[in-house]
Amino acid sequence: QVQLVECGGGLVQTGGSLRLSCAASGSSANIYTMGWYRQAAGTQRELVASITWSASTNYADFVKGRFTISRDNAKNTVYLQMNSLKPEGTAVYYCNADGRAYYHGNYWGQGTQVTVSS
Repeated sequence: QVQLVECGGGLVQTGGSLRLSCAASGSSANIYTMGWYRQAAGTQRELVASITWSASTNYADFVKGRFTISRDNAKNTVYLQMNSLKPEGTAVYYCNADGRAYYHGNYWGQGTQVTVSS
């Protein structure tokens, strides 16, 4: 079982920056692919970025060049540095730990609100 605790959300102006972090409990979490998803009001949850245990990354087109995902396996923590934020980035951001490649579960954090004012 893996538990995820996110922090770092908040209110920021257009063009500003925020850094989200997600701490994972559970000894297996450091081999899972970790990701950040977001869900704006009235929309489906969508992938923002993901990172494998070996630090291979994947980004949604709408954040390429502005967001950076990273992880510290020793701390079981994944980060999302968000720069040049836009109002359309307003959403609840969720941390994900995907252990299905190892026949484990797919885990979600409780979410953290990011609001970008125009």
